[in-house]
Amino acid sequence: MTLARRYADTLPDLVSQVVPQPLQGMRLRLVNQELADALSLPQSWWQKDGLLAALQDPNSALSRNAVAQKYGGHQFGHWNPFLGDGRGLLLGEAQHAEHGWQDLHLKGAGQTPYSRHADGRAVLRSTLREYLGQEALHHLGIPTSRSLCLFSSTDTVYREQPEPGAMMIRTAPSHIRFGHFEYYFNTQNTDALKRLVTFTLHNHFPECLQAENPWAALLLAITLRTARLVAHWQVHGFVHGVMNTDNMSVHGITFDYGPYAFMDTFTSSAVFNHSDHEGRYAFDRQPGIALWNLNALAHAFSDECTIEELRDALSRFEPVFLEQYHRLMTDRMGLETNDTGIRLMQDWLSMLATQQRDYTGSFRLLALADLTLSPSPLRDHFPDRDTFDAWWEDYRNARLHSETASISQASLRQKNPAIIPRTHQLSALISQAEAGEWSTVEEYIDALASPFDTRWDDHPFSRPPATPASVSLSCSS
Repeated sequence: MTLARRYADTLPDLVSQVVPQPLQGMRLRLVNQELADALSLPQSWWQKDGLLAALQDPNSALSRNAVAQKYGGHQFGHWNPFLGDGRGLLLGEAQHAEHGWQDLHLKGAGQTPYSRHADGRAVLRSTLREYLGQEALHHLGIPTSRSLCLFSSTDTVYREQPEPGAMMIRTAPSHIRFGHFEYYFNTQNTDALKRLVTFTLHNHFPECLQAENPWAALLLAITLRTARLVAHWQVHGFVHGVMNTDNMSVHGITFDYGPYAFMDTFTSSAVFNHSDHEGRYAFDRQPGIALWNLNALAHAFSDECTIEELRDALSRFEPVFLEQYHRLMTDRMGLETNDTGIRLMQDWLSMLATQQRDYTGSFRLLALADLTLSPSPLRDHFPDRDTFDAWWEDYRNARLHSETASISQASLRQKNPAIIPRTHQLSALISQAEAGEWSTVEEYIDALASPFDTRWDDHPFSRPPATPASVSLSCSS
């Protein structure tokens, strides 16, 4: 098999060739066979350590063609031009049976010209979290990069404390970030910026080429995709944790997993990144930050777009985000997307917040609730039963006297997962993997692939933590 190298071949001066630097005692631990098959990757990669051998051989086609990309980004609101693939390498591009070309990107591959004196490594903790997070979001229907395989090692990597090192390969339509365009604009490399935009248009957004101004059309397309992505995050209680512009994909997919988390107890201002002291990337600020990031991207397009074109593209973010958010949320609850449905949804969220209920678990219980019962047994889930009883009557009447009355419990279950990758579950799995026990990790991956199945409703994998705890996650890997 020959992997394509469209990005590296078309834009050779925007990348640096770097041979992967293997860890000691590497072992292939996880393989996403379904994804590998869809990409028509060689079966020999997964047999007798074929892929590992190719990564360890500096003369193999896979290793000698690997490149690191250069970009910049706004990190916590501050411009940083000294960024790039500091620990990741683009190995090549394979064609997915349904979704076209996909990058194969190796993380934890060692130092590159953009490592900034760091070791270019990744630890098992963050690598496994990303592997599980990507697959979980994919099966929840949230746009995301995906996990292909993971390697453990016997090497020690030093972060806040010594940890085992690891590598993984992820896939995405491309690894082009907002920060790519920002970097070449801010360094006044007009030629590189134009060639990058031309590549992006022809290879990823060909529909924009027919527009009067393809640059403006590209900005609009990225804006709409980002708005819809963040709506999915908000609906499922997902906190990305580090929405720097170098972590924002032009494809509108969840990208660069670090200190991410799904909320347990519903807290609209939830922050899980222990480096986010001001709560810049809190749950309820994600839509606003996404628009801030799009403004930064728009600035990079400002030489080729009028102010009116930039404003028009950015002005579409809020209405598209709200439309998508309201529709997805009311769908989860079996409500119509009208004033009554939106009011009942907002009152439900207020009740969850005020009474400190589990976010995902409460939606699942509502999906399973019997509309014919009043009062509902679900009232026992809430400390303030009177408030719930009043809300339930309004909700029940709205459901029974609307076009959504015929929606079945089975249909609602398919929109409300029983299982999400909860932080305390991930911590336990990481500890097991670090000890060399991977069987439960594999079982968990199987569970995440069928999150709506009723078999998980009473399974330990779906349980929230016994006692709510403050979660503080590191973005270092």
